[in-house]
Amino acid sequence: MKTLYTLPAIMLTATPAFAASGPFFSLANTDFVVTLAFLLFIGVLFYFKVPGLVGGLLDKRAEGIQSELDEARALREEAQSILASYERKQKEVAEQADMIVKNAKSEAQAAADQAREDIKTSIVRRLQLAEEQIASAEASAVKEVRDRAVSVAISAASDVIASGMNAKDAGNLIDLAIVDVGDKLH
Repeated sequence: MKTLYTLPAIMLTATPAFAASGPFFSLANTDFVVTLAFLLFIGVLFYFKVPGLVGGLLDKRAEGIQSELDEARALREEAQSILASYERKQKEVAEQADMIVKNAKSEAQAAADQAREDIKTSIVRRLQLAEEQIASAEASAVKEVRDRAVSVAISAASDVIASGMNAKDAGNLIDLAIVDVGDKLH
């Protein structure tokens, strides 16, 4: 602002005004006319308060720029806080994902261990069932062999008895067999 007021003073004291030929304060001297026009122009500018208007416009522009800088600074700080928030959230999510993976691995290990135990129990049960079936089949085979042996022995005994026994001895044997069967059934 000060430079606007000092500029005309410097121009008035300029030495080119003395370089013109003839009297300086004459309307015929172009340097004098140009100096008068310039002073008149400067006077009009000051009369209409143009330096104050220009200064006001510059001040408004400076205030606008300052407010834009403040807003940009506030936006930058807000963006940094949002970035920090997202980084924190990303870290938390990564930790949660690690925990989920860790829990899933431990649950899978526990399920595998339980499956092994179930398979062992199933194998023991099946072996026991197979042994029982084998024992039952063996008992059935032994019973069948005994029954067949008894039947063959009875058949052979009846042939032997029939060929060497008389009617009286056969009747006694039948009576003994009826008594024996009666004792075993009761």
